[in-house]
This record gives sequence, structure tokens and C-alpha cells, in this order.
Amino acid sequence: MKYIRAFKDKSARQIMLGIAFFSLLLLLVIGVSLLLKALPIMKEKSLWALLSSGNWKPFKGEFGFLPYIISTLYVSLIAIIIALPLSLLSGIYLCTYASKTISRIFEPVIDLLSGIPPVIYGVWGTLTIVPLIANKIAPRYVEFSSGFSVLAGGLVLAIMILPLLISILLEVFRSLPKEITDASLSLGATKWQTVKKVMLRKSFPGIIAATVLSVSRAFGETIAVLMVCGNIPIIPHSLFDACYPLPALIANNYGEMLSMPNYESALMFGAFLLFIIIVIFNAISRLTLNQIEKRFSL
Repeated sequence: MKYIRAFKDKSARQIMLGIAFFSLLLLLVIGVSLLLKALPIMKEKSLWALLSSGNWKPFKGEFGFLPYIISTLYVSLIAIIIALPLSLLSGIYLCTYASKTISRIFEPVIDLLSGIPPVIYGVWGTLTIVPLIANKIAPRYVEFSSGFSVLAGGLVLAIMILPLLISILLEVFRSLPKEITDASLSLGATKWQTVKKVMLRKSFPGIIAATVLSVSRAFGETIAVLMVCGNIPIIPHSLFDACYPLPALIANNYGEMLSMPNYESALMFGAFLLFIIIVIFNAISRLTLNQIEKRFSL
């Protein structure tokens, strides 16, 4: 029996190691495949020219990705700035202040919102957010805006990632040992003092991890964003300008006009660029998270 248990333990370890290795290998295969498809345009144009140019004229062989990169960063940044405070406060309320009845009502609703297809959010944004910006918000700050803008994309994306962020934060808060909060309350601290001094401090690494996951999803969202952002290849200079994120570029154009020289390669370069942005962002976030965890474990 001893040898059988040892064999099972070793087999399980090897299987899990193989699965982990397969996950890394799959990531590498995706990156290499995109790179190979993007090589023709990278051989013809310098990397600096592709990244720094704002000219997108496929018929003339000009492929400048700067407007798409900036649009992607702007929309994702607006989304996380809006979604993080709302989800953080919602998670704190549901975990600390809400009664069991309210929690039983709202938590399934949050899960339901997570399962709504992105195209539904896009249609809703087109019917409500875009007219709201065009008729009510934009006239106070600019002369004209169609409503299809950076702000519209950021708002729709924020609403899309809000349920995911709330769900993760709830799990983070509930994973804290109850003894820690009970000890704080028993020493005379109020609920809000316990939240600020104990709950948020101890769960800070988890909050960062949840934010990273949500931003990674925001980078890759396509359908809902392309329906409300305007899809004009210009560098946006205000929240009310139209924009064109990288995922929308690929979704709108792949499969069309691929007979043009290097057009498919340019789109694959955009996909590779988005892949690299997400990988680098997650790597930097992981290193930062490790440092935060070391600091808070002291």
C-alpha cells in the first residue's frame, strides 16, 4: 500500500506539472503564431514606424498603429477608473453591511450580469449612453460630439467589467479570517474603522490581483466597445472624440480586403501587439503584487 500511495502521489504531481507546462506552451504557441503572421509587415516597415505613425492608409501601404494603441489605453483606463471604486464599495457593503436577505438578492443579479453577452451591452450603450453623451454631457464641454467617443467606450466597458470585479472582490473579502475583524470590533473599532484599518489592508494584494484581471479583460473586449467608440483611426484628444481600439480594428477588418499587400500581416501585427501589451502588463503587475505581498506579510 505504501508503494501504491507513493506512485499515486508521484503520478498526480507529474500530471499537474504537465498541465502547467501545457498552459505555458499554449501561451508561447499563440505568441509565436501571431509573430510569424506579423513578420512580413515588420520586415517592410520598421517597428518604430509602425508604433509611432498615426497614418492608416492600407491602399497606400501605410499602417500606423499609434491611434489604436492610445485608444485602447484610454478606454481601458477610463473603464477601470470608473469600475474599481464602484465595485470596491459594492463589495464592502455586501460583505460587511448588507443583511443576508439583501446579499441573497443582489449576488445572483451580479452573476447574471456577468453572463450577459457583450453585444447586449453594446446595443444598450448605443441606445442610451451614446445619446446621453451627445445631447446632455458633451454640449457642456465641446461644440459637437456624435456621442460615439472614448467616454462612451469607457463607460460601457466599465459596466461590463463591474460584475466580474465585484464577484472577485467578494471572494477576496470573504477569504479573510473572521477572527481578524472580530478582534478589531471587540477592541471598540467601528465597522468602518475595521474596514479601513483591517479589511482593506489585509486584502490589498487581492484587490490588486482583481484589478489586474479586470484590466486584462478590458484590453481584449471587442464587440461592445466597437459599437460605441466611433471607429475612426485618429488620436483622440478629449473624452468626446471618437476612437478605435486595437480589438475593434481586428474584429472590423479581418477577413475583408485581405488581397491588399501586407494588410493581413498588419492586422496580425495588431493582434500580436495586443498580446504583448497584455503579457507585459500582467508580468509587471505580478512583480508588483509580489512586492506588495512581501510588504504586507511583515
